[in-house]
Amino acid sequence: MARVSDVEFIRSQSDTRDYRRIILPNSLQVMLISDAEIDKAAAVMRVSVGAFSDPDGINGLAHFLEHMLFYASEKYPEENSYSKYITEHGGSTNATTGSESTNFYFDVNVDNFNEALDRFAQFFVKPLMSADAVNREINAVDSEHKKNLLSDNCRMYQLYKHLSSKDHPYHKFTTGSIETLDVGPKEKGLDIREELLRFYSENYSANLMHLTVYGKECLDSLQSLVESLFSDVTNTENRLFKCPGNPCTEEYLQILVKAIPITEGDYLKIVWPTTPSIQHYKEAPHHYLANLIGHEGEGSIYYILKHLGWAMGLMAGAGSDSNEYSFFSVSIRLTDEGHDHKEDIVGIVFKYIDLLKGSEIHKWFFDELVAMCETEFNYQDKCQPLNYALFVNGTMPFFPPEEWLVGESLPSKFDPILIQKKLDELSPDKVRIFWESKKFEGSTDLTEPWYGTSYSVQKITPDTIKQWKNNAPDADLHLPEPNIFIPTDFTLHAPKEEAISFFLINKIRKTIMMFNS
Repeated sequence: MARVSDVEFIRSQSDTRDYRRIILPNSLQVMLISDAEIDKAAAVMRVSVGAFSDPDGINGLAHFLEHMLFYASEKYPEENSYSKYITEHGGSTNATTGSESTNFYFDVNVDNFNEALDRFAQFFVKPLMSADAVNREINAVDSEHKKNLLSDNCRMYQLYKHLSSKDHPYHKFTTGSIETLDVGPKEKGLDIREELLRFYSENYSANLMHLTVYGKECLDSLQSLVESLFSDVTNTENRLFKCPGNPCTEEYLQILVKAIPITEGDYLKIVWPTTPSIQHYKEAPHHYLANLIGHEGEGSIYYILKHLGWAMGLMAGAGSDSNEYSFFSVSIRLTDEGHDHKEDIVGIVFKYIDLLKGSEIHKWFFDELVAMCETEFNYQDKCQPLNYALFVNGTMPFFPPEEWLVGESLPSKFDPILIQKKLDELSPDKVRIFWESKKFEGSTDLTEPWYGTSYSVQKITPDTIKQWKNNAPDADLHLPEPNIFIPTDFTLHAPKEEAISFFLINKIRKTIMMFNS
């Protein structure tokens, strides 16, 4: 029997769903969500093993395994019967392989949920990975890689990774290709199917899994269903992968990278390695800074760049694919004229950062952030079951159970010292600048090996940044004023009699005028 955890979940004011956390005897943690109003049910399984765990010399093995689990199982041996069943019953299914996790998910008509979940559970109980299917799916992975060769997002992401410590797993190519999954292993005398089976048995352990089930049935029924289907998932007591810290050694800091994209468009991305925001989600220092640096009102970076005719968009924020490192970035889409003012633009960004460093950390601005987050959380629209299950599942490994419905959504602790510390991380000696433009054709001298992206690298010192700041045009950079329009009181008040009378008289008058016309 599963152990039921007595948790008082923090939830939005409008949330009418029922929740229960259970832990199966094999240590698999489960979040049950019951909602009588849905017409589609959903499930998400997160396995806390990803591409960073690829064996040396077999890049993409975790991603390849993700593909293979869709094929067949001992209980349902017909190939692709799972995907076919989901599609035939109004659903969708997919999976993603991240750096430190692999996520499988589906939705389906509620009447077909039990059988769909049974088929899904076999991924983690007794999958079949026939030699014939392995050989065919290698080509599917290779086709995905070849498709990604034309994606600037994939190309730039791999370039970010390429320009990092070779000893860090972040540096790896993780999609996989025919070279890494077939040619290379054969040259080393490895059987790729045996490597797949070994990787699965060593890593796919119930104690590293988190399951979210969102159904129409009551919680007791959902619990019985999950217990019957997932209790046989093996628990090998495998240890959670521990990622080393910052992947960017000094060699890969203070650099300006010029890269040639596939598509037209100029993009400038200013990046700093930083402490992951999830480690301080209550204080939300990166959220505080992102809202200021990404502000679009008067006195902001974007306001100035837009009026100078140099930028068409700006985004700021912290992102990561690990709990152990993160990157804070300012991404700017440049105009044609902006291309010729790259140094001025970087100078203006650092001028604004200096302005923040020299200014008070304002509690009123943090309070505005809190108010907006609380409003968004408490009055959020009800999304599709699959999207909600994905959100909840994504919080489960990182937050205490009572906060699984919240995650990072509700900052609450104002810590000016911590905000200042994060602000100090945005320094010239830690910066990485990536600049994409077709105008660099013919002027680059390096090639990223996996995607063939042409690029060049030059060192930029803090003195260079200082010179760019000094030469940048004078601009009226300043912090935003308090926003008096952010609501904090949502109390409903009964209308006064005079207001009701006025409303009725006005409505009668409009009705008479309509008939007279």
